[in-house]
Formats: sequence, structure tokens, C-alpha cells
Amino acid sequence: MRAASQASLTAAAERFETLWQQVGAEAAALGEQVLAFADVVRGSGQLRRALTDPAAPGEAKAALVAGVLGSSADERVVDLLGGVVRSRWSHESDLPAALERLGHQAVLAGAEAEGVLDTVEEDLFRTQRFLVAERDVREALATRNTSQQARQELIRQLFGPVVNPRTLTLLERIPYQSETVGSVSAVSALADAAAERRSRTVAVVTSATALTREQEDRLRSGLARAYGRQVQLNVTVDPAVLGGMRVQVGPDVIDGTVSARVADARRRLAG
Repeated sequence: MRAASQASLTAAAERFETLWQQVGAEAAALGEQVLAFADVVRGSGQLRRALTDPAAPGEAKAALVAGVLGSSADERVVDLLGGVVRSRWSHESDLPAALERLGHQAVLAGAEAEGVLDTVEEDLFRTQRFLVAERDVREALATRNTSQQARQELIRQLFGPVVNPRTLTLLERIPYQSETVGSVSAVSALADAAAERRSRTVAVVTSATALTREQEDRLRSGLARAYGRQVQLNVTVDPAVLGGMRVQVGPDVIDGTVSARVADARRRLAG
């Protein structure tokens, strides 16, 4: 993926991650909507070209996304995908590839919220070892002589009874990648993504105003000292908190907002 596309993917991942942290386990279901859209884009050259045309207005491309997804898609997903197509993509094939990775991260975020990310990671590593040892299965998943749907059914038969449902959702994506990178590499990339997600810590920060770079650096350093590892900040601006900030890291919540203090004072007075 070229530099412009990689930059667009990185920016999109940050925006999506904020939503995944907010919705918890629901992220997996929303991610399946992203993956379904990736399939539509991958299957239509005309749509890919329209959505990646640098001369087309961003609003027109976002409206096209909304029209393709229809009213059944979650509005939050539609909005975020509209932002994705407004970005610059070096090659039309980079867009479905980016959507695929965004969908993977959503499923992993859902697994994390459900407390099964460790299980998913182990499932993926075991699947990788299985595929290394089973040449016939690798070839069956890579061949173009059978449809992607048939290969997905093979995956469900082989792995459905023995892996977590979130793992199976990810494994069902192998046919869309194995023709180009191979099934072992595709699963390896998924396992690496799960391991990376498990090893990092995300802090969801809500502030009345946007934080300066200095404030973000100071907060990030303080949280890193507290948790003993690097912490990624996902910052949301919400004027309703009035002042101060709220920081959530997993189940830990530090609420120093003015609105929280006012609510606490009211409770004390009422008591």
C-alpha cells in the first residue's frame, strides 16, 4: 500500500477505534457491516473507481456510500465510511484492502470487549500451524476453481466447531486474501493484529475542548507510568462536560470533569 493510502488508512483506523471503544462488544457486529461493504467494493470495479476518483467531490462519494449501504446499515458506520472515501487512495485496490483491515480491527475490538481476545489470538496461531501442516487445505483455500462462498463453507466445516465465533468471522475472510498472499500469511497477519491489540492499552479521553499536543504528551506519559506500558489516546471533545476531562482505561475511570463534580455536589446536597 502506497504512502497516501497508508496515511488514509491510519487516519481512518484512529476514527474507527474511537467508535469501537465507545460501543464495546457491539464493535464486532458493526465490523461485519464494514466487511460486507468491503465485499461490495471489491466486487465492483465501477464502484471502486467512483469511490477513489480524486477529481470527484468528497460529499458525492460519501453520498454514494450511503446509497449503497441503504437504511439497514448503522448510521455511525455509514458516517465513518463516508470519511474513508473522502480520503485519498493511491490505487483503487487499496480501498477494499483498507476496509478489510478496518473490519478485522472491529471484530478484534469486539472480542476484546467480550474478554475473549486471548482466545481468538490462540485460535489464530493454532490455525496458522494447522495450515502450515496441511498442504491440501492450503491449496483448497487458494484455488480459483471454486467460489469464495465454497471456500468459506470449507472454513466453517473445518474450524467452526473448534474456534471462538469471533475467530471464525475472521477466518471466513481468508478466501478474499489467500489468492494473493496465501492462507498462511493471511492468518499470520490476523494473529499478529490480535497480538498487537492485546499488548496495547487504549485510554478513551473525553474533554470539553481539544487537547494541545503538550497536554496529550503529558497525559500519555502519566498513564504509561501508571500502567507500565505505552498508552494510545482516543480523544473525544464534548462541550457538555463543561471543563476538565474524563479518562477511561478498560474498567478504570478517572472522572475529573466539571459536570461530574456538579453531579456529585448535587448528590451530596440531596443526601
